[in-house]
Amino acid sequence: MWVCSTLWRVRTLARQWRRLLPASGCHGPAASSYSASAETARVRALVYGHHGDPAKVVELKNLDRAAVGGSDVRVKMLAAPINPSDINMIQGNYGLLPELPAVGGNEGVAQVVAVGSNVTRLKPGDWVIPANAGLGTWRTEAVFSEEALIQVPSDIPLQSAATLGVNPCTAYRMLMDFEQLQPGDSVIQNASNSGVGQAVIQIAAALGLRTINVVRDRPDIQKLSDRLKSLGAEHVITEEELRRPEMKNFFKDMPQPRLALNCVGGKSSTELLRQLARGGTMVTYGGMAKQPVIASVSLLIFKDLKLRGFWLSQWKKDHSPDQFKELILTLCNLIRRGQLAAPACSQVPLQDYQSALEASMKPFVSSKQILTM
Repeated sequence: MWVCSTLWRVRTLARQWRRLLPASGCHGPAASSYSASAETARVRALVYGHHGDPAKVVELKNLDRAAVGGSDVRVKMLAAPINPSDINMIQGNYGLLPELPAVGGNEGVAQVVAVGSNVTRLKPGDWVIPANAGLGTWRTEAVFSEEALIQVPSDIPLQSAATLGVNPCTAYRMLMDFEQLQPGDSVIQNASNSGVGQAVIQIAAALGLRTINVVRDRPDIQKLSDRLKSLGAEHVITEEELRRPEMKNFFKDMPQPRLALNCVGGKSSTELLRQLARGGTMVTYGGMAKQPVIASVSLLIFKDLKLRGFWLSQWKKDHSPDQFKELILTLCNLIRRGQLAAPACSQVPLQDYQSALEASMKPFVSSKQILTM
């Protein structure tokens, strides 16, 4: 068994390196594949060879251009965001970790440049996004299998396409899958200024749902509140306001929420639970505070509250590729109707990745960093 396992791992690594090495087949050390010299036949990419602080372990390297096989698609990356999950993956504390060395980035939009002879669904000029996490989107060009890509319409804004495959999908599924909400029902969430939070606000508004959006207090809180309300938020309150006894009067004019969306954990998640209606559900999809979810025994017993979790990668495993494509098309229709816009973004050239990584890890940064190629 040990020999079989070892052979399997060797073959897996060999396939990975063949993606990174030229067709002539150089099988030397990593330094030969990740050369610092600039050549037109090479691809610039943000690579990390071990886990750690992204600002220290991520480097801009030149990868040898891979050949296009019969079922492969060569794409030119147009834009790729930096998401919290990307940072966690580089740090090594995410539920899905690629073999190292790896190219960073799990999301983005690319344009098809060339296709193999067996490719039937895609053609040069099409826009595509990754079907699953782990492809490595922080690069100028790549070769992927046709099955690894999903076509998206090219008539939506570039920033919307680049940020389509993770946060809006998470927001939509959480709103649809845990409680049978009807127009007029309310939803409460923390981390409301995050990419998922902004998508929740807009999709909920499109569905006729009312949102209570919790954010951390900050010097420009009024500016943030105005921006979230412009997206469709009905109420924006701070974590401190959520803890005040006066909150019991808040629901005289609106129904108690049946759904809470938690991306923080710790005390914030406990407060969300306190606001839920009897039988309601809190869905946890992140842990920004790096603290456990603490649920009151009395709330669980006397209000029969439910605690659930959501991870988009697991949802994809549990559903067919066609169901994910249907989800993408649903979101694209919302974008076309003006009901779903990309989060506030800052476009950063790939070579300025250090400043983008640093900005993405700072607190109270309201703008998502998007790498442009």
